[in-house]
Amino acid sequence: MPLRFLVTVFVLLCSVLTARAGQGAALERGTAIIDPPALRELDHGRFGVSGVLLPARSGDAEITGGQLFALPAMVPVRKALDDEFDRYIARHKSNLPNETIGVGAAFDFQLFDRAPLYSDDTRFVLAGIVNRMDRAYLSDANCGEIRLIYRLARTSAPEIGENAVSQRLPMTLNVVLKAKGDHAVDSDGAAITCAGIARRWLAAGEWPLTGAGLAAKLVSKDGPLDLIRPENIDRIETNLQIAHAPKSAIRDFRTDYLMKVFNYNAQTQVFEQAPLENQIDRERLLADENLKRDFKAWLLDPRHFSELDRGTILIPDRFLATGAIAPTPIGFATSDLQPAFGLMQGDDAKAVFKESDVVAALKKAADAGLPLQNIRSPAGFERRLNDVTCSGCHQTRGIGGFHFPGVDWMAAHPNNSTVVPASPHFFGDQIRRRDILTALRDGKHPDFSRGFSSRPQLRGSTELAGTEYEDGWGALCYQLKPGGADDDKSFRSWTCTEGLACQAVDKASRMGMCFVKSR
Repeated sequence: MPLRFLVTVFVLLCSVLTARAGQGAALERGTAIIDPPALRELDHGRFGVSGVLLPARSGDAEITGGQLFALPAMVPVRKALDDEFDRYIARHKSNLPNETIGVGAAFDFQLFDRAPLYSDDTRFVLAGIVNRMDRAYLSDANCGEIRLIYRLARTSAPEIGENAVSQRLPMTLNVVLKAKGDHAVDSDGAAITCAGIARRWLAAGEWPLTGAGLAAKLVSKDGPLDLIRPENIDRIETNLQIAHAPKSAIRDFRTDYLMKVFNYNAQTQVFEQAPLENQIDRERLLADENLKRDFKAWLLDPRHFSELDRGTILIPDRFLATGAIAPTPIGFATSDLQPAFGLMQGDDAKAVFKESDVVAALKKAADAGLPLQNIRSPAGFERRLNDVTCSGCHQTRGIGGFHFPGVDWMAAHPNNSTVVPASPHFFGDQIRRRDILTALRDGKHPDFSRGFSSRPQLRGSTELAGTEYEDGWGALCYQLKPGGADDDKSFRSWTCTEGLACQAVDKASRMGMCFVKSR
């Protein structure tokens, strides 16, 4: 059995266990809304996609895919997606001329069928609401973000029974809103503060409610969703499974995901294609010596190098791409990740970064008194450069290309524990996010830093100890060697709890997973 298929099986198995542990321990309390019956109620109210994007339409909580993409605001979105499909097909025919591509099982690469997307047979249903006030470092005035995540689904009546097939399709639409609007006020008429917003979310995490009761309290006068207004919209993000290739005699199973971002222009009232945050345009950098030189100088500046280490960096748009393809599955080696692979290859003169460049940057940061938490080696630099990108993060412990597919509340049994609402990366990051919310609520300056996407940052909490998120069965780890002389400083803390050992799954890498020690 091919290694990458085994890796996929292991990661998916861990994902199922993660979902069960996450639901039981409620790691998302105060930071996300994932209750299926409550989401159903909210979707049928003002948090349906039409209530958010078309608030003037009253009495109609549903809008079909065809109606959505016919809106003047969404016409550029449809064109940009169609253009990406054209480019993807052209690249495929150039790179893989012997493998067919098209819609349907008859093709080697089976394209996402855009016909349902633009028809009246589908609509976007609310799959989850996520608090991202941990991103307030980008704008203190906005207090971070709130994300409404919608999943594309067929509108035909779902089949009933144990063997019913999900109506959902592999595409999400993420509506990103500012956590605080320009003129938001509290219940007493005073201007709302970040502390007030955080207080509402944390309080909601303690409510012993579900379904309609929870939905009603969330949108009540002092509820966290009362502050979410259409005028807060900042952008939308799309992620869809652009193509799927079953295993064949010449290659392993493969699925590619297309990610795009569209900023909302309030003046023109149109969503406009925009660069993806920190999505390095590798091809353009490698083709343009001047751009490559500028990017190298900018990123290795001690201040930016420190921001990269903390995970709070914001790379300038001129170095970024407006679309990304994230292939799955991948292995655990740094070289499997995209798009930074190819930017750094030892001391190759063609590479953007040489190992010696990173070693020099590490020394400069130390000399400047900038403590580094994650990047302590060239391999750590390359992994961090990958996981601050959209595609690199989504390749890390995701579930079939997504970090938040959401529980399918349209299914016959939406509370079935085998349904995975989110990825191990998502649940493993909730402690850090809640720590930031708590600091904001208490008027303290939060620590916005984060660890690698593969392994959650330790913040003094023992809540993740012994779990697949940190050091328990199925956790990602680094295989230490006796004596530790050649252990990589960036990863040597990625150990396993007592009774488990790190077993590498790739001979080319010491990255692996925590399993029971072999006798």
